[in-house]
This record gives sequence, structure tokens and C-alpha cells, in this order.
Amino acid sequence: MKVGIIGSGGREHSLCHFLKKSKKIKKIYCFPGNAGTEKIAENINLDISNFIKFKKFIKKNKLDLIIVGPEKPLVDGIVDYLENNKIKVFGPNKKSSQLEGSKIFTKKLCKKFNIPTAKFKIFKSFQSAKKFLLDTKYPLVIKADNLASGKGVYICKNKIEAINSVEEIFNGKFGVAKNVLVEEFLKGEEMSYFIISDGKTIKNFETAQDHKRVNEGDKGKNTGGMGAYSPSRLINKKLEKKIIDQVIKPTLKNLGTKYKGFLYAGLMIVNNNPYLIEYNVRMGDPECQTILPKLKNDLLDLILACCDEKLHKIKIKWSNKKSLCVVLCSKGYPDTYEKNIEIKNLNKVKINKNDYLFHAGTKIKKKQIYAVSGRVLNFVSLSNSFLKARNKIHKNIKQLNWNKGFHRKDIGFKVIN
Repeated sequence: MKVGIIGSGGREHSLCHFLKKSKKIKKIYCFPGNAGTEKIAENINLDISNFIKFKKFIKKNKLDLIIVGPEKPLVDGIVDYLENNKIKVFGPNKKSSQLEGSKIFTKKLCKKFNIPTAKFKIFKSFQSAKKFLLDTKYPLVIKADNLASGKGVYICKNKIEAINSVEEIFNGKFGVAKNVLVEEFLKGEEMSYFIISDGKTIKNFETAQDHKRVNEGDKGKNTGGMGAYSPSRLINKKLEKKIIDQVIKPTLKNLGTKYKGFLYAGLMIVNNNPYLIEYNVRMGDPECQTILPKLKNDLLDLILACCDEKLHKIKIKWSNKKSLCVVLCSKGYPDTYEKNIEIKNLNKVKINKNDYLFHAGTKIKKKQIYAVSGRVLNFVSLSNSFLKARNKIHKNIKQLNWNKGFHRKDIGFKVIN
């Protein structure tokens, strides 16, 4: 088979890496990929937003399957377009993708079908939001309605922070904003819960704990993710049943369309009860890089089973080892940072079995590898304990010795300490 993967991050490199293990795959194309995927696939720099041009490439090169990594093409309807042109594609359609494309769509769905979530209000102008924020209780959470690459969420301790956040959103920090979402602050612990679905059957696709904040101790600005570990320390059979019965099933039942692909529920766990924070209609990043090393199945078999509505025939098997991922970022991220910085010593990093190095914001120029975005490399390790996994990762990062980067040294601190 010939397979195409859309995306350029660590998630896509990990998908590419594990798909490459399948004996059924003859060749992989990545659109546009990164320096890591370039070594195991063919990177194609093609404008994915031009669906017609993309379709022509697929037909000309006889690709058998397209896997969509990031959220934007899904929200823009790439799955619908490809399916209408008889091209096999893995990912949810445009209607399903509203779950991530509009936080307000999801909140209204939760309210209508009694899906547990934080209380919320929707404001259509800065002035109406400001009036409410001047006379309410804190802390609270403010969210941009549209896609914001994991960064459009503000936890505000007072009215000054809240008003500044709303102003940033309405001033277009995350694109044109018609609405802003204000939510109550839930005191609990976050957990990422994943499922895979073929439109009829849903199966658990592991749990993880992401670390969004840039600084140690979960402080500082939100990022796309500084690291993760799997499984979550919070998961238990009773909680999982509540997540499936109270959150996942009522969501998919009332979407009004078949949901195919990965679904990521970002949850707040309060006294062993789940509250939906948000949905992502694809694998998380860096959770994908953290979870896939634990999968014992052929990843391609799972994806094809979803495309063909045969997921019920497959039993998903997992390693019982602990997995941890640390993201190496460019200094200055998530604010201003230098781009096109050479990463030397990559060939000196000796990656052993059960250790992985996935590229994210990298590019090859004149046979050298450069950092071209904020999140650059993902170091992952599988071990019998989270502490051993983290120690191995720190050793590998030390081998790299890249003085233009930084990472959080405390990923997994709640489960390790």
C-alpha cells in the first residue's frame, strides 16, 4: 500500500514511524512532514488547503490511504472532499470536527444532552463580556471559540487578567473572533482520554496526562504541550465507565453523523467524576508520541478497520510499561523565539530499544537539520517506571547538548513524586 500522512509535527513523525513497521506498506508520503519523516518517507511540500491539487496528487501517485494528523484540514472538510472523490481517508468528517472547531458547539451539545462540563456563558462582544467580568467570582476560565493550536485558553485569577484575555481574543489573536466563552473554574486534575471509532464501534485508545504550562510546577503560559505520560495516574475501571457512559457515548450518539477516527476527550476529574473540558478530533500532540510506543497491534490494521467499519473484529493490545515524553523547545517559546537554528550532535544521540526521538519543528537544509518552530524534538522512553523513563530521556537530551533549546525537567512530577 501507499499511504499519505498530513501534518508536520511530532504526532505525524510518530504515526509515520509506527506505520513504517507494517509489512503491508510499500511507501509513505508526508504532507509536508519534517526532518524526521524525511528519513523514512517522502516529504511533499504541497498546499493541503487546495483540495483539488491534493486530490490530483493522490490519484496520480495512486495513494491507497490518507491519514489526517492535525485539526485544521479536518475542520475545513478534507475528509468529506476525499470521500466524495472515492479516496480512503482516516479522520472525522466536517460535521464531527465541529467538536474541536467550535468550543461553543460542544458546550451547547453538552448542555442539551446533560454531558458533564463546567458551567459557561457565551459573549458576542468585548463590552458585554467586560460588564460580566467586572462583577463575578474568580478564578474563571476564558476560551477562544475557534481553533487556537492549544493556546486559546486563559485561567484568570482576577478581573484585570480576564478583561485582558477577552480583549486579546476579540482583537484577533487566534483569528477572527465572533464569540468568547467564559467558564467556571473546576478544581480537580486533568486527564486525556482517547478512543478510536469506525462510526459503529468505539474502543479505548489509552489515557495520558499532558503538561500544557511552559514552566515547571505547571506554571506560566499555555503551550501546545511540554510533555506527557501514559497511562494517567487517575484512571480506574469505575472512572472509565463514567467517561464512556456519561461523556463519550452521549456525544457520539447525538452528533447526527458517524464519527470515524481518533477522539480525544480533555477531562477534569473531580472526586473521580469526569467533566469535559474540550474535545480534539485527532490524536493529541505530544500524547500520540507517548501512547503509540505502547501499542502492540499493527497500527495500519486498526486504521483500515476504522475506514471499513470493521473495528469490532480487532482486539487492541497494549504494553503494560510506562511511557513518558519530554518536548525540547526553542528558547523563548511560546513567545518570540529564533528560527532556522542548526541542531548539531543529533547523530551523537544513541537511541536504545524502548527509547524514541521524534522530530516536530525541524527541517533539512543542505543536509543539516534546523529548528524551524517552537516545539522542536520529542524524547520518549518506555520503562517499568515513570522515573526510569524520565531519567533515560534526560540522559538522551544531555547527549544532544543543544544550547538553543530548553525543556521541562519535571514532566510526570505528580505521578513520580
